[in-house]
This record gives sequence, structure tokens and C-alpha cells, in this order.
Amino acid sequence: MKTIIEMVNMTRLDCVIGSATGMRAGVVHAVHHARHRKAFGANLIDQPAMRNVLADLVIESDAATTVMMRLARATDRAATDAAEANFRRIALAVTKYWVCKRAPAHAAEALECLGGNGYVEESGMPRLYREAPLMSIWEGSGNVAALDALRAMGRQPETVEAFFAEVSLARGANGHLDAAIDRIGKELTDLSDIEYRARRVVELMALVIQGAQLVRHGHPAVADAFCATRFGGDWGIAFGTLPTGIDTAAILERGYVA
Repeated sequence: MKTIIEMVNMTRLDCVIGSATGMRAGVVHAVHHARHRKAFGANLIDQPAMRNVLADLVIESDAATTVMMRLARATDRAATDAAEANFRRIALAVTKYWVCKRAPAHAAEALECLGGNGYVEESGMPRLYREAPLMSIWEGSGNVAALDALRAMGRQPETVEAFFAEVSLARGANGHLDAAIDRIGKELTDLSDIEYRARRVVELMALVIQGAQLVRHGHPAVADAFCATRFGGDWGIAFGTLPTGIDTAAILERGYVA
């Protein structure tokens, strides 16, 4: 069982890595296309609606990459550091659930940025789109990952302490993030119907981990936009619904390649 559990941890990390790298590939393709494709008298990337979509995709990609790197570090240190092992136990479950859920929607939106060209095999985008759902299914589908996170919290309370210790390192840097951390505390004090609420609770936990990592280690424009939209409520359902006032120029540079 010990060997199997370790295998599950490593495979879940693989799924997060696969989803994060798929998002990055999609962003690079979409931004590159938009920088060189003209429509309505200007490059696509200079059209306001497209800038909104692309910036939102970059934010999601950066969030996935940043948390993936943190999980990799926890995995490297878990054998000799109990705190890192406890954090990995809970963070891998919640992050595997959320990042792998976001990958298919991200791939679809990135593909759409290329129009019909994104639908043909030569673009490389259909492969990203086909492979993205596998990460969510592999090593525990959505419900399995969410319920496993609840199981970890119930059987190993130290994992909850490790979670709050990690995200609290970012306290004071962003008001939206601070409020979200407090909201998780309230969610976990009410255990009634906790399995029914499993996805909602785990989603918020995953977002908070991402927000905390971006605030501490990410690009300031990306961190501010992530917290304002994912926690602040001024955000729609589809990608490309960022509010005004977002520094899209700085964010879009994150998607450029030489």
C-alpha cells in the first residue's frame, strides 16, 4: 500500500504537470497567432476583445505553472520534511482536481483563438484539446480527487494545518486573497453536507493555493488580476471576461516567445 500511495502521488503530480504544460503550449500558440494575424485593420492581439481572452488564458496558465512548481518542490522534500509531506498530501489532491479540470476549457478557448486553423491537425491544437481531458480522468476523476482531499483532512488534520501555514505566508499582500483564506476556514468549520459541497470547497482551496503562490512568486500584474477575478467576483464564466483596469499589456508579454 505504501508503494501504491507513493505512485498515486507521483502520477497526480504528472497530471498537474501535463495540464500546466498543455496550457502553456496553448497560450503560446494562441498569442503567436494573434500577433501575426490581422483582422478589421489591426493585428488580432491589438483588438480589445481578443486581448481580454488572451490575457485571461495567460493568467490561468501562469497560475497552473506556479502551483505545479510548488508541488514539485514539496514532492522533492516530502521524504525528509514532515511539513512538506503534509502539504503535498492535501495540495496534490485539490490541485489535481482543479488544474486538470481547467485544462480542457483552456485548450478549447486557445484553439478558438486560431479560428478554423486551430481545428486542423497541422496547427497542433487538436492534439492539446484531445489530450487535456485525460489528465482529469487519470489517477482519480473529479469526484475521486475532491473526496480524497476531504479524506485527507478528516484522517490527517495536520494536512489542514500545513495548508493554512502555506497560504498564510501570502497574507497581507492582497485583500481578495485574505478574504478567500478566511472563507475556507468558515467552510471547514461546517461539516454538514460536506461531501455534497466537496467540489466547491476543494475548488476554493485550489484557487487559494494558486493565488498565494502568484502573490509570492508570480508576476505582479498576473497575481493582481488573478485575485481580483477568481476571488473578487468581477469575472464571468467564460475566458475573456476580465474587468477593465487589468494590465493586459504586462500579462500578454508572459505569452510571448522569441
